[in-house]
Amino acid sequence: MRLHVVDHPLVAHKLTILRDERTDSPTFRRLADELVTLLAYEATRDVRTEPVDIRTPVAPTSGVRLSHPRPLVVPILRAGLGMLDGMVRLLPTAEVGFLGMVRDEDTLEAKTYATRMPDDLSGRQVYVVDPMLATGGTLVTAIKLLIDRGADDVTALCLLAAPEGVQVMERELTGQPVTVVTAALDERLNEHGFIVPGLGDAGDRLYGTAGG
Repeated sequence: MRLHVVDHPLVAHKLTILRDERTDSPTFRRLADELVTLLAYEATRDVRTEPVDIRTPVAPTSGVRLSHPRPLVVPILRAGLGMLDGMVRLLPTAEVGFLGMVRDEDTLEAKTYATRMPDDLSGRQVYVVDPMLATGGTLVTAIKLLIDRGADDVTALCLLAAPEGVQVMERELTGQPVTVVTAALDERLNEHGFIVPGLGDAGDRLYGTAGG
């Protein structure tokens, strides 16, 4: 597994505002969207392409286009939905799948409750989007499912990561073609499994708390 922490002043600026508890949900959604596009730019450096011949208004030339099969973008519900637009803005021809996963707050284990994607992902590059790499359980479960279906190159985009979650992924996904791209590697997890200093519950800050 490879970890890439994006070092860019615009990434740091937007992340600082996202962390601020005074940032309201509409602003949080907009900045998360912008931040994901910046992360996606870094995450897609190795996206697969194929040569193509074209003609400009002046002369013939050659270039590249995304190769087949197209990349697959998979947001992890629900918070990952807040990152989807920023990702497909950069990869508008990508296909989109969905994974519904929930973390048991007592055991911190991830469980899958919904899957909407091709059964056969052979030869596919897959981009998984989930705001927080905390304990690592959710992403490990998601990535193992993708690899079991044949994905041979998986990149996870996260706004934040915790060292504990990174260690779990390195241990559980040893030797697998997996990359994690994140805006920051934070200090630690607290006793409730939240990233410190973090930015709180990303789903709640994106959409508000249902019933609250």
